[in-house]
Amino acid sequence: MSGGGRRDELLVVRCQLGEREAFRDLVRVWHAPLWRYVRGMVGAPHLADDLAQEAWVAVLRGLPGLRQPERFAPWLFTIARRTVTDHLRQAYRAVETPVEEAGAVAVGDDDTLSGVLTTMQVEAGLNGLPPLEREVLILFHLQDLPLAACAEVLGVPPGTVKSRLHRARRMLRSVLAERGYET
Repeated sequence: MSGGGRRDELLVVRCQLGEREAFRDLVRVWHAPLWRYVRGMVGAPHLADDLAQEAWVAVLRGLPGLRQPERFAPWLFTIARRTVTDHLRQAYRAVETPVEEAGAVAVGDDDTLSGVLTTMQVEAGLNGLPPLEREVLILFHLQDLPLAACAEVLGVPPGTVKSRLHRARRMLRSVLAERGYET
């Protein structure tokens, strides 16, 4: 993850005090991770540009009301997620997808990847995954958000995040194996 907790907290407080330079610094630090997340969710770079810009507008509007500056990263990704979700809803109004899975997958000690996957391998397999699984992998593995922060962004309990991660890793292994990667 790009930000440094205390530094982010200070930048947020400076933004809340009206310092324009602090917002520029916040964007400089967080734009690339935000854009990578949005790009991973929507696929198209030009669309990711537009949606990331929309998310930054929402961040600018919402910053004065952010009561816990130390929680900036999960808050930022929650806004990005909402921006992507709103876009997808508009694009696919007629199609409804279930938000919660019917049954949870038990997560045990066998949940570790048999080998360490590189970020490039994970990114290569993401396009073959459904949105819920793709999103949890992006947040946990590519953005390095802790489990609790992923749960906060996704609006689900940590146990649901664990089950999605377990299922997503299994699916990713299958996708990568089909493409010839060793997992």
